[in-house]
Amino acid sequence: MGIIWTIIIGFVAGVVAKFIMPGDKEPAGFIMTTILGIVGAFVATFLGQALGWYGPNQGAGFIGAVVGAIVVLAIYGFVAGRRTTNTF
Repeated sequence: MGIIWTIIIGFVAGVVAKFIMPGDKEPAGFIMTTILGIVGAFVATFLGQALGWYGPNQGAGFIGAVVGAIVVLAIYGFVAGRRTTNTF
């Protein structure tokens, strides 16, 4: 049940993170934003467990998932910004 809960929280966190951090370089699609939100929730869960904030079977809370999703969106925007090519 922990993984399913993390996916659900990540879905909502991805949508909230997109509203908090809109931009040109971030993914505009609903599916991609959702996937990055879920990845952010998993990252927040992993880091929280590694740092001792969460127990072995606990997932990140909503705030942690939103912060994780914002971090993943920022990294994605940075990487996507570097991949643009200038053709003349």
